[in-house]
Amino acid sequence: MALKESIRLNISAGLVSVLVAIALVLMKLWALGQTGSLSVAASLADSALDLMISMGALAATIYAAKPADEDHAFGHTSVEDLASLAQSIFILISAGVIATSALRRLWVPDRLSIGAEQEGMLVMAVSIGLTAGLVLWQGYVARRTGSRVVAADRLHYIGDMLPAFGAILSLWAAQRFGLTSIDSVVALAAAAFMAVSALTIGKSAWDALMDRRADPSVIEGMATIVRGWPGVYGYHDLKTRTAGSRTFVNLHIELDGEQTLREAHAIGAALRRALIEAYPTSDIIIHKDVMDGRPPDEPKKP
Repeated sequence: MALKESIRLNISAGLVSVLVAIALVLMKLWALGQTGSLSVAASLADSALDLMISMGALAATIYAAKPADEDHAFGHTSVEDLASLAQSIFILISAGVIATSALRRLWVPDRLSIGAEQEGMLVMAVSIGLTAGLVLWQGYVARRTGSRVVAADRLHYIGDMLPAFGAILSLWAAQRFGLTSIDSVVALAAAAFMAVSALTIGKSAWDALMDRRADPSVIEGMATIVRGWPGVYGYHDLKTRTAGSRTFVNLHIELDGEQTLREAHAIGAALRRALIEAYPTSDIIIHKDVMDGRPPDEPKKP
């Protein structure tokens, strides 16, 4: 996928996320005015937080798309890692709050139904449908672009969907079988899923901020291309780091020292194009060395 296409997809995911969050806030605000339900009020507060997080994620994605400048020679993509790290921390806190509430209800059970009013249930069902569509789109974008910001935002919306399903399921179970604790069990499962996923995303963002190397499969794939490239007799110092959805690569290739500078440049340029074609979100710098290991300024021995 071309870099411009990747940026377009990431921004589209951010825009859809903000629009869905606005729709959820407006719907739940209407439902609260109609029903006075405390469960709807709690869901409204959660959607308002979603809106703020999604707006921050969209701003980070747009800022990350800015081209390199004098002060940021390698671009602005590290802001994606900062944003996803902040989101993962927020999601981890949210998971803790959900788990605490669920355990409290299990310890001191009550028979209050979540969203018992017809209007509240309708809004909850519609919100699940909208959120499901958003999560599917975000999943597609995250797989195509590798954006950690989109992945973290998607995780948060999944975390919102699971308790909503649990609320509807618990209401049905309470009416049909008299079971009132199923909502807390579902909420605990959702909290565990959110916590594990948040730690995974947070670690990935932290590794990127600490200049961790790219995925080993990416490094090996690049090495395979280099090893088979015509005119390249060897390579060394293949170094990578990630920032947001970009991979920065430094590579030394060994060429025939007797060929012209124009020929050496043509080999390096063609190799760089091939690597970028295989890994479109990469920024690649190739250094050219003489294949026998002599520094370029060292005269050839007679």
